[in-house]
Amino acid sequence: MSSTTSLDLKRAHSTRSGSDQDEAPARPSREEAEAAVRTLLRWAGDDPARDGLVDTPSRVVRAWEEWFSGYQADPEEMLQRTFEEVDGYDEMILLRDIRFESHCEHHVAPIIGKAHVGYIPESRVVGISKLARIVEAYGKRLQTQERMTAQIANTLQDVLKPRGVAVILEAAHECMSTRGVYKPEITTVTSRMLGEFRDNEATRREFLAIIGKPRVDLG
Repeated sequence: MSSTTSLDLKRAHSTRSGSDQDEAPARPSREEAEAAVRTLLRWAGDDPARDGLVDTPSRVVRAWEEWFSGYQADPEEMLQRTFEEVDGYDEMILLRDIRFESHCEHHVAPIIGKAHVGYIPESRVVGISKLARIVEAYGKRLQTQERMTAQIANTLQDVLKPRGVAVILEAAHECMSTRGVYKPEITTVTSRMLGEFRDNEATRREFLAIIGKPRVDLG
């Protein structure tokens, strides 16, 4: 993989705190990453030198570059360009059914799902494609669904300063469907409601009705 900067390392470890961030290890080279794949192939019981596996290490590394490209993205920067000329529009803005693919940080197994993201602007409106890009940026990392939900909501709240933010993720976790408890038909749902979505039941109910969910318990 290409060389990285201190900013890249900071983004990659943004969910860690304190000294953990300061001690982030240097990123391995592409050659080291491919060697690690060959080691895992041998550990699995196969021969990385056989014809069908010779190119597998390079393919895996290229796949990881795509699957984890979110470490190279800056979600806050994506939201910097906003619009104020919206003729006073101050109602809910919502994108639903945003497909995402992520990976569980515990087993590096896929998390496949969809996100519903809404906010109520105070004065700044962002291009709607940016909501999908925020989901993509946080999804293309090693994740837990709970943290990803909070990251999306908190970033929108911190950058746009809206009157409220609502985020719901629904996803299937292959670490549960292909190993462990082997429960393939389970959907995990997480939510984060901020501002008016948390404080105003009618606003929250409107959001849930639009995405087709009858209710979400806030605890």
